[in-house]
Amino acid sequence: MNKSRKRGLVLVITGATFWGIGGTVAQKLFHHYAIDVNWLVTTRLIIAGILLLTIQFVTKDRSQILGVWKNKKTAIQLVIFGLVGMLAVQYTYMASIHHGNAAVATLLQYLAPVMIILYLILRKQAAFTRQDLVTVSLALAGCFFLLTNGSISSLSVPMIAVVWGVLSGVAVAFYTLYAVPLLKQYDSLVIVGWAMLIGGLALSVIHPPWQMDFTSLPIEGYFYLIIVVIFGTMIAFWFYIESLQSLSPKETSLFGTLEPLSAVLTTVLWLKEPFGYFQWVGTACIIGMILLLALNQKPTSSESEQLLESKSPQL
Repeated sequence: MNKSRKRGLVLVITGATFWGIGGTVAQKLFHHYAIDVNWLVTTRLIIAGILLLTIQFVTKDRSQILGVWKNKKTAIQLVIFGLVGMLAVQYTYMASIHHGNAAVATLLQYLAPVMIILYLILRKQAAFTRQDLVTVSLALAGCFFLLTNGSISSLSVPMIAVVWGVLSGVAVAFYTLYAVPLLKQYDSLVIVGWAMLIGGLALSVIHPPWQMDFTSLPIEGYFYLIIVVIFGTMIAFWFYIESLQSLSPKETSLFGTLEPLSAVLTTVLWLKEPFGYFQWVGTACIIGMILLLALNQKPTSSESEQLLESKSPQL
């Protein structure tokens, strides 16, 4: 194995793992340190957005950072992407963690590929195949076992957490499809960096990030904040994008399945969240669905499908 490939594997595995761990650490902040979800989303987006644009400025084509705003149509698309795409994805995901737990929130978010498949079929941009049937069946079975633990009389997490989690999947589906034309013109770091900054600044109008009692947060709370913002957001995205320089989109999306796996494992082992037998079955169904999509990628003419095949939901 050459050095480039080894580097790519280390980057994608680290990035995907950081994504999952970041969600679990956010749960710790919500449940044990009473961190406001609005404040965390705002802070996370602004800081990570600035850092990603800084990386673009230092390592890649810096002219794109301002160049993306010179075309009126592109600028409008970027603002919509930042508000309806990025902000919606981050807020719904964090709200699902806040009301439930990181494991369920992450797995529900990974229903986005199924939503995209159904959208493409309804728009008659793709035919319903046998693989689609298996994919949708695994997703539905996974959700049932994950949310009910095998009993239809009760949910394993509050209904509000389920609603936010499903909305997170819908937001990711929109985010993924809407990003296609932007990502064809500009580097990912530019688009996602600006989208994060736009979303964070918009939310800060309603929930100013400086309106927080920082004196009440213990030192370990700041440590967890660094993990969520720096490692679970900025570094996770950066490493994933960099891995595409050495690995194929199929390989990166395959290793991206480590995100829900790491979220589940850290939620159960570190936070000691109860996780029943049928919930593990549901987790296996959803991860199996993700693996099926990754392993059966085929060349497509649809730009939407191409993006679906090469990007992880968190991107």
